[in-house]
Amino acid sequence: MGKRKQVRVGPPPATTEEFGDALLAAARDSTPGAADRLAPGFTLPAELAEAADLAGQQLIGRACGGGWLPEDLHEAAQRRLDEFAGSYLLDTLAAYAGQFASAAVHPGWRAQLDTAGAVRWWTETEPHLPQWAAKHILTPSEAVAAVIEALGLLMILPRLTVVLPAPGTPMPRRPASHHAVDDKKLGRVRALLAKAESTSFPEEAEALSAKAQELMTRHALDRVLVETAAAPDRPAARRIWLDTPYTDAKSLLVHVVAKANRCRAVFDSRWDLVTVIGDEDDLDSVALLTTSLLVQATRAMVADPAGRSRPFRKSFLVSYATRVGERLEQASEATIAQAPELLPVLASHELKVESAFTALFPEVVNKSVTVRSHEGWGAGRAAADRARLGE
Repeated sequence: MGKRKQVRVGPPPATTEEFGDALLAAARDSTPGAADRLAPGFTLPAELAEAADLAGQQLIGRACGGGWLPEDLHEAAQRRLDEFAGSYLLDTLAAYAGQFASAAVHPGWRAQLDTAGAVRWWTETEPHLPQWAAKHILTPSEAVAAVIEALGLLMILPRLTVVLPAPGTPMPRRPASHHAVDDKKLGRVRALLAKAESTSFPEEAEALSAKAQELMTRHALDRVLVETAAAPDRPAARRIWLDTPYTDAKSLLVHVVAKANRCRAVFDSRWDLVTVIGDEDDLDSVALLTTSLLVQATRAMVADPAGRSRPFRKSFLVSYATRVGERLEQASEATIAQAPELLPVLASHELKVESAFTALFPEVVNKSVTVRSHEGWGAGRAAADRARLGE
């Protein structure tokens, strides 16, 4: 028989420091009954509320300094926490961001904060925790249980590659020429992909997705023409979170889309996320096209009458990604062939991306994805041939 963990119960915490130690210990070890012990009766002691704030700010600051963005924290909370713990984590994030002046927060970081819905809604005249508990109609022990769960997640977050600087850290200066090309072209790409996702005709979807890739490549070439005389732009990075299941197969789709758009991608299977390195406009293209193709792939896979088993569906997605990659490369190469004078500039750009990727991920390991269904492979390839890349 396994050993039972013994829980030593001493006097209840009384000071802010004691409450903080107890919260962190409970978050670290999942101590049974900790929430009831820390918040007995019908009140949340002021010292407990202060300790929760201090612990939360310490851990959220460490996470953000370790590369976690508001979008990442929101995605992780949706996957690992219940509704209440996730809400508390977002409030903790909002409180952390509120410490900094607007000029000290990267615009992209702040935009993600707004998208995640992390806003300071509570009054400053009273502690946050009891206001938050009242908002969600939680008993003291329920509120503390959510706090412990949120702190527990923050404790286990590993360091990630820094995509955007954390609040309060120096921000890189972007070249003035960036985004000089008319962004209406990407608006047309979005419209093409939206049409591709909505059509019920596979042949139409196929034409639209290919056209979208062609337009994105032309957009990149136009940008190269504008920015050739300017200082070279340093490659940026972005994370794409994947929904389960089959995230390894879905990550392959991100990889082939990134490759066709002069970017590099790496998959973190611990958290089901892909980090993509490349020019910011190319990263926009990767995110747009990946999202559309995943919608199309899922719809085709679910609609296939043979696609009930896990081996079939995983093989379907791997085959789909492989074939889509071939088609995207063909579309890009055909467009680039119309402007051969830009090949040296594009080669230099790809070298910068490769160098940045190697610097950020020096120990990347290549892994294969196993395919166990011949029928799934054939169906996935056929669906990729029908997928809309644009029109």
